[in-house]
Amino acid sequence: MKVFKKLQFIFVASVSMVMVTHVHAEHSVSFSMHTKGRQALQEQNLTRAIELVDRSMEVYFSTDRQAMHRFYNPDTKVRPEEKASIWMYSASIEAVNAILSGLRLQKEKGNHSLFEKNYKRYVDLLAQLHDNAAYYLGSFNLISFTQTQDWTVYAVDRAREKGAANATGVLNVYDDQMWMIRELIEAYHLTGKETYLKEAEYLTAYVLDGWDCTFNDQGNENGGIPWGPGYVTKHACSNAPMVSPLVWLHEIYKKKKDQIIYKYIDAKDKQSRRSKSLLKSDFYLDFAKRIYAWQKGHLLNNKGVYDDMMGDCYPACSIAYEIVDGVKYRKNTQLRKAVGTSFSYNSGTMISGAADLYRATRAKIYLEDGEKLTNASFQYFAKLGSQVPAHYTYASDGFNNWFNGVLLRGFLQISPVFEKAGIYMDSFQQNLDYGYAHFLRSGLLPPDLLGGWHADKDKNNLEGMFMFAYAAQYAMLSQYEAGK
Repeated sequence: MKVFKKLQFIFVASVSMVMVTHVHAEHSVSFSMHTKGRQALQEQNLTRAIELVDRSMEVYFSTDRQAMHRFYNPDTKVRPEEKASIWMYSASIEAVNAILSGLRLQKEKGNHSLFEKNYKRYVDLLAQLHDNAAYYLGSFNLISFTQTQDWTVYAVDRAREKGAANATGVLNVYDDQMWMIRELIEAYHLTGKETYLKEAEYLTAYVLDGWDCTFNDQGNENGGIPWGPGYVTKHACSNAPMVSPLVWLHEIYKKKKDQIIYKYIDAKDKQSRRSKSLLKSDFYLDFAKRIYAWQKGHLLNNKGVYDDMMGDCYPACSIAYEIVDGVKYRKNTQLRKAVGTSFSYNSGTMISGAADLYRATRAKIYLEDGEKLTNASFQYFAKLGSQVPAHYTYASDGFNNWFNGVLLRGFLQISPVFEKAGIYMDSFQQNLDYGYAHFLRSGLLPPDLLGGWHADKDKNNLEGMFMFAYAAQYAMLSQYEAGK
């Protein structure tokens, strides 16, 4: 009887072994096929990103690559004379950085050929684009909330000579500096060049000099950064884009003793201007938290996404000044309510900020915020089947094509800790592939990926920044697939 039971056990165990082996074999084949498919998609996405950038450099940039034109019409082959603003120009740097990140991931995954073919030339292109961004640099004197100082920053419009741009008043805005700061820190991480980091920190000092550190009647700091030194309204786009770069700077200096001088208003008398020395790592992280908290507290609406700006100025929408101890400083202008349209990038930057703050602090509130905002943003900005069945439409009028890319970046940055974000990213993959399959024309994609080109060929003037935005999206999707 014992022998029989032993033989029976051996038989059952043998069958079980065969079944397990079979299941493992099926899983192995399935996993292998899935891995190969994912690798193919990674490479396809990155290859398309490269193709879009290479083509865009041909049609939007001058032969010497010094100037970027705003429009190009692939039907008429006409490139109007209007030059891109610094914001539009920064989109080219963003795309190059995204491709460089994707190429490094490809190398790590064993795809050395794509890396070796493109990496060095894109590092060189990055340096060239940064060098020629100097055509937008200009110097001016600014009276801020805590000091008067000369600054050299990026103006909105391009000049004929490097460093000669008009950056006074409303001719420079803080968010343009923020987009550049983000790309400069990214460029530093990609290349190790200290020049990029040094400029990023200089521009960061300029942006934070715009922080409203005055106090209200309740004794609380007013906070928030105006759209620019020539404006009083405080925009989502002049606050949230700074959160992630500040976290990155914190991480760069986390194990270092470097210090920074911080100028502020004394909380006791609410007027005296003071300064103190702080560790850079602490300073940058603290400011990231403060900016994040200001935007969340002032601009998050009842639909779970972000309004455009704080407006409704009182008594007037004009810059005011005050004299303290014989010195002139900028004075707070009261803003009474949130106004304006909800744009996808204003929520996208806060998703990125929440993801980065969670990584740096492990505070659950940032993860919870990021998850809620990711879900709310997809629900609010993506419309299923309004153009093509089983595809999600994102607004493509105005500058929404670029705005949507910032939302995708938010999804990408939070995806390692919020898996659902990957499902939302798939909608971008679908739309880009649909546009690529149906509407690719002269190596370019239309403003409406699901709707195609305008029937009137004269109306197909295409924004250059959209092409770079599409390239950056493809590169981000390649990074996402590589990280699965």
